[in-house]
Amino acid sequence: MCRWTSPWLRSNLARCERGVSAIEFALIAPVFLTLLLGTFDVGHTMYVRGILSGAIQDAGRDAGLESGANAVNAIDSYVAKQIKATAPQGAVLTTRKNYQSFLDAGKPEDFVDANANLVYDPEECFTDANGNEQWDPDKGLAGQGGADDVVVYTATLTYDRIVPLGGFLGWDDTNTISASTVLRNQPFADQAARQEVQICPN
Repeated sequence: MCRWTSPWLRSNLARCERGVSAIEFALIAPVFLTLLLGTFDVGHTMYVRGILSGAIQDAGRDAGLESGANAVNAIDSYVAKQIKATAPQGAVLTTRKNYQSFLDAGKPEDFVDANANLVYDPEECFTDANGNEQWDPDKGLAGQGGADDVVVYTATLTYDRIVPLGGFLGWDDTNTISASTVLRNQPFADQAARQEVQICPN
């Protein structure tokens, strides 16, 4: 107990501990709550990412069947439905690119590196693998492709964070995560040949 009437007021104030707990709580609570809520948000993000990855794997296998090319909308809807339980207001964007082989997946179109700078320059010749008459950093064709084609199926989810402290923690209030799978379509027919044309800009 603090004795404010003591002639040794300064000494008593130095020993007084009234209100110390409240001050300690005021200092520690915000830091503790921030760590707790941040950990909760990170855990939720990891959980949503796992759900999205699993849904993409299942959907990719279904899309690789002969009937998959005619059911892409239903397959994409399945992916969105799987994550609605954890991110009800989330928006899902799906993309597909198909390639001749696994070695081609995600690779740029070949080009003649005339100046040896390891970067494509507009005046250099290149191999047009996707038929759009311009050099692309990804040689894949859009869509599910055909029999025996290799498909990179990607889903990107954007949703509001479950913990509304994005600005306080230096994060955006929305979170965006992606998941991809690379699978080969079933060999229900012969794989279609692809024409690659050498183009040299003027």
